[in-house]
Order: sequence, then structure tokens, then C-alpha cells
Amino acid sequence: METETVENISYDEIYASAYADDDPNLDIKQEEQPNGKDNPYTCKICGATFLYNCRYKRHMHTHTGLKPYSCDVCGLSSATLSNLKVHMRIHTGEKPFSCELCGSAFSMNSKLKRHMRTHSGEKPFVCNVCDAAFSEKSHLVRHVQIHTGEKRFSCETCGTAFSEKSTLKSHIRVHTGEKPYVCEVCCQAFAGRSNLTKHMKKHMDEKPHLCQICDSAFAKIVELKKHLRTHTGQKPFECTVCGLAVLNNSSLQRHMRTHTGEKPYSCELCSNAFTDKSKLSRHMLVHTGDKPFSCELCDEKFSHKYVLKRHMQKHSGEKPFSCEVCGAKFSLNDTLKRHVRTHTGEKPYHCEVCGLRFASNGNYKMHARKHSK
Repeated sequence: METETVENISYDEIYASAYADDDPNLDIKQEEQPNGKDNPYTCKICGATFLYNCRYKRHMHTHTGLKPYSCDVCGLSSATLSNLKVHMRIHTGEKPFSCELCGSAFSMNSKLKRHMRTHSGEKPFVCNVCDAAFSEKSHLVRHVQIHTGEKRFSCETCGTAFSEKSTLKSHIRVHTGEKPYVCEVCCQAFAGRSNLTKHMKKHMDEKPHLCQICDSAFAKIVELKKHLRTHTGQKPFECTVCGLAVLNNSSLQRHMRTHTGEKPYSCELCSNAFTDKSKLSRHMLVHTGDKPFSCELCDEKFSHKYVLKRHMQKHSGEKPFSCEVCGAKFSLNDTLKRHVRTHTGEKPYHCEVCGLRFASNGNYKMHARKHSK
């Protein structure tokens, strides 16, 4: 169908023809079937074509700005009935879309889809400049501005420009004095969310949320929910590569680095890199010589907590690790693993020079010195 020219046709005439005998409650399910022609309804303003008359009418709202559907609670107007229905969930609290893995519920299917990426680790939005990947399009848009230096959002009061709309909103509060972030504990108000977060640390000693299984206490309900998984054994976050299930999203992100090889935490002194921040912190003790873990029985000091635990077994004589084959007991799990190889014959340490294999790393290192001489 040819698109009619809009010359010499008034905008009111186009609008009137589109909405003659219009019923604002018209639903696509009630709409008459198309008359057999391909996309018989054509917008005389932009030339867009539609199969159904109701979709054509809905499209006209983009030109007219008409929003015929109003919220009975707050008066918000919407161009479509479907958008109004989604908006009403803000008032009703309805969240019909639930995550099958962790039970989180959402008001929109699109929000559920975004949430599912926290479980899968999927990052479909990729930067064309540096190949950085993101789980949400909005995160990619913010990231790209690092490369472009673009600052699209300007303050109408003082002219300061910002790369993100949210930063502009925070800045405007400097002029208006608005403080929308309120502490639920003491009611003090703040202009920025980050300021409230810093303030909340003052209340961190207050932990009103108690675990009824072990009496552990937490400052936030979300922390209690995470803790409860240690009792239930629930591991809702699963690796899409190897299937490993873990307790929380941060653990999944750390695990994914074993597949990607990513090591974002680097030592500034020797350039060693690590998959997570805690490993870097432990490594830094090598440079500082700090030994913060002390034995209460003999005052010997250690740089790592696990070394102290191993040392304490010398005093207690405890040997909690038993061989299932011969019953021999050991104070360390590593020692048990080496012992089990005497039964299995496994030799996991391989010399790349001569091909000899060894059951323990210590024997391999002693052998490797022969090649280095």
C-alpha cells in the first residue's frame, strides 16, 4: 500500500480519522480480523503500517502525546492499557514473575530476565571498544561514556555536565536541599544514597535480625537470608560452564574466574595477580612480613589463619582426617591426600624435562633441582 502524502491535510483531520468512534477500552483480543490485505492501516504522519487497527491507534499516541489511561490511585497517565496494568503493581505490590532458583519475585517479566543473569553469569552486552561485557544494557551505556567522554546531562542551574542522569539528579539536590534518603534507625536524612550507606555503618552494631537455628545476628534481613543457606544447604547460583552450585552471586563471580582466567587484583610490588581480593590481602603479608595470627599456647606467630589452625593441632594432638582404606589418621587433609596416593598409585606431579611423575609436590621439587644444576 502506498503511503499517502500529508501535504494539505490538517493534523486534526488525521487524528479524527484515526479515532472516529474510538473505544478507549479496545483490546487487541476484541479487535476485528484484518481485511486480508498486508498491513492495511497506514500512519499518514510517518508512513508506519499496521496489521491491526488497535495497534495503529496505539501508535498514533506517539504523535499526539495522548495518554487516555489514568491510574485511579495517583493519577499517572499512560498511552496504553498494558503499561497502566504494569504501573498498578506499584500500588498493589503484585509481583507475578518469580525466580525458580532463589524465589525472588518481580513486577515485570523483563526484570525477572535481568535477574536470571545473576544466576547464569550471562553478560550479553559487549563494549565494541575494549570487549568488556555487562549483564545489563544500561551498564554498557554508562561504560561506553568512559571511552567517549560524553557528558549529556547538564544542570540547568549552574551548567555542570554529567555523564549519567542519576549523577545529575544527585547534583541537583545541592541546589534544592532535597534529602530523600532517610535512615530507618534514627530518621536522619541524606541527599545521596552513598551518604546514607556510610551513615548506616554507625548502626552496624545493632543487629536485630536473629537466626533461629544458631542465634547469629545480622544488621540486615538480606544478610540473614544469605546466612540461612548455610543451614539449608541451598545453593541457588549455578555455574553455566561446569555446573558448580554456590551460596551467593559473589562466590559465583569468583568461581567464573577459574574458567576465564581473569585475575583483576594485582600486587603493586611484584605484579602477581589474583582472582579475588582476599588472596591479594594474604599475599601482601609476604611483602610486609606481618604475622597477625598468634598461638595462645606458645606465642608463635603466623601470617595466615589456616597455618595457625594447622599449628594448633600439634598442641592438641588432634587427627581428624582418616584414611578409608587403612584407617591411618592425620592432622592435615593435605597429608591424608598424599597418603591416599600410596594406595591408588596416583602421581599427579609431572616433570616436563624428563617425563618422570611423582606422588608429592615435595619429591617433584627435589627432582627438578637435578635439571637446574
